[in-house]
Amino acid sequence: MTTGATTPAATRGPVRVVGTGLLGTSVGLGLRAHGVDVLLHDPSRTALALARDVGAGRPATDDDAEPALIVVASPPDVTADVVRAELAAHPGAVVTDVASVKGYVLRELRDSGADLSRYVGSHPMAGRERSGPASALPDLFLGRPWVIVDSGESDPAAVLAVRSLANDLGGVPVQLDADAHDAAVALVSHVPQVASSLVAARLRDAAPEALGLAGQGLRDVTRVAGSDPALWTSILAANASAVRDVLAALRDDLDGVVDALDEAARARGPEDVALGALARIATTIAEGNAGVALVPGKHGGAPRQWAVVTALVPDQPGELARLLTDVGEAGVNLEELQLEHAAGRPVGMASVSVDPARSAHLEAELTARGWRLVR
Repeated sequence: MTTGATTPAATRGPVRVVGTGLLGTSVGLGLRAHGVDVLLHDPSRTALALARDVGAGRPATDDDAEPALIVVASPPDVTADVVRAELAAHPGAVVTDVASVKGYVLRELRDSGADLSRYVGSHPMAGRERSGPASALPDLFLGRPWVIVDSGESDPAAVLAVRSLANDLGGVPVQLDADAHDAAVALVSHVPQVASSLVAARLRDAAPEALGLAGQGLRDVTRVAGSDPALWTSILAANASAVRDVLAALRDDLDGVVDALDEAARARGPEDVALGALARIATTIAEGNAGVALVPGKHGGAPRQWAVVTALVPDQPGELARLLTDVGEAGVNLEELQLEHAAGRPVGMASVSVDPARSAHLEAELTARGWRLVR
């Protein structure tokens, strides 16, 4: 380990990072913050140079010491090939990958006869809509689950090395087998990406006046629709079976809603709608309520219902910071923050989620400080 580390790390260098996109560069930045020597490799010389310039490590050379750990951060469709090559080129190193699909990679490695004792799959559940080394962050993994997948033949020391990497980068290690991982991410990550893209695609032919009505709901649903098509094609193809099963179930649910809406459209009024059609629509919304209530809350704990206090914030420099300062000076902890711009007006609506027991106090404090609240 080099000098100048802010805190000691269990991970010992040199660590070789293969692939300097968002995840690979973020791994490098996080390790360098601990003073770990990081060797970077990427077939793109531009990406490699940019990762170097943002401080993620130094380009690997033939004169470097052998790495103790190798992190492969390449697209899923080539991950197995890269892992296999790294295992062969560095026989003393533990090799992990951060691809978002694990079963496909493991099957490819097993079929090729790779040394699985030194291989441990992993997947940090972290990312951004933007890609590339310029978007990397040293704390990208902070507080995020980091799935660790034993190959079934992995040496315990290799598993420990990958667990230590996750801990050093602020992740929360979670052990799963490959198939359980792929089924889980199909449900909580891959299908939401497809759904978001499908909704956003409906906007291509929308009239300007329709788009002018867009609010926070549409922005929430389509937030991840700006993701990289090439990367996501690779991810979805590699996890095709698990994603297909969830999408098929979603299609069946959607067909039920469409049938119910057909009944409603044919009716002359609510009393003429076929028996059960309105209940089908209501049940769909209610089941969505039940599902969203299961999403883990703050710090991964049990979900909680927060009170929301919304203030109008002038669209001027420093105004949002002033609001947050006033929330803090009121002695109220801010749990979540959402900002929505008011259409056609030079103001935004800042919604702060707080403990329900403190909401009335906060409303009174903000009103006294001159904030206009939206009730």
